[in-house]
Amino acid sequence: MKTAKAVPVLMYHHVSPSPGLVTISPENFRAQMRYLANNGWHTIGLDDLARFIGGAPLPKKSVVVTFDDGYLDNWVHTHPIMAEHGLHGVIFLITGWIGNGPARAHAGMADAPATPAHKACMEAVQAGRADDVMLRWNEVLAMREAGTFEFHSHTHTHTRWDLSMANSVARDMALGRDLEVSQQTLHARLGAPSRHLCWPQGFFDAGYQRIAFAAGFAHLYTTMPGIVRPRSDRACLPRLVIKDRGADWFARRMYIYSHPWLSALYLAVKGIG
Repeated sequence: MKTAKAVPVLMYHHVSPSPGLVTISPENFRAQMRYLANNGWHTIGLDDLARFIGGAPLPKKSVVVTFDDGYLDNWVHTHPIMAEHGLHGVIFLITGWIGNGPARAHAGMADAPATPAHKACMEAVQAGRADDVMLRWNEVLAMREAGTFEFHSHTHTHTRWDLSMANSVARDMALGRDLEVSQQTLHARLGAPSRHLCWPQGFFDAGYQRIAFAAGFAHLYTTMPGIVRPRSDRACLPRLVIKDRGADWFARRMYIYSHPWLSALYLAVKGIG
């Protein structure tokens, strides 16, 4: 078996017909996932990635597909596409924004709910209407059961404590409590806490890292561009922004990201592309 020298961790947020910030159309996302499925890519989970960082082999063309926040459109549009192609992904949940209630319809079913654009989602959350735009726990469980997604922490409140509190001691205490509640919620809802944390807006510093490790997280994910290699720093794992483009654009990026030297050169010249 040929083994991977590096693993790209792809970063998404929304898959929705409502255009906007950090959103990919269902048509383009389907084209991208079809490319992975038809070209020998292996969509791995975060524990697989952790073992790779520790030195264990992975098949060549291994990739991680991640989504941030946990929007309703991840159930309505993303889940059916992942199931259609037999792929597996990761959703980093803002655990305090995930609601209760029965699973709603998804694309291909009657009465599938609308999926608003990113700005409208943020406005709904701020207005106390998170259930209109975010996942429910029953949808999370259905996706986990189907094997389309696994779930990890994006904190409990998605608060940038460094911007909310000037006092560093109070900030650290608030962050620690936020991460503790996220872990408790994941344990209560999914049967176990997570070892994987994605930072809101990608922000972190040495204090954030220390507090996250104390809360039981072992691998910390950022928005910094790059590919993951054996012995990568687990306190600062990079990801790659994926744009609302079709299969040809995506295929070129995946070729680059599967070759460490080419990826390093490309990212040095053009950032995240």
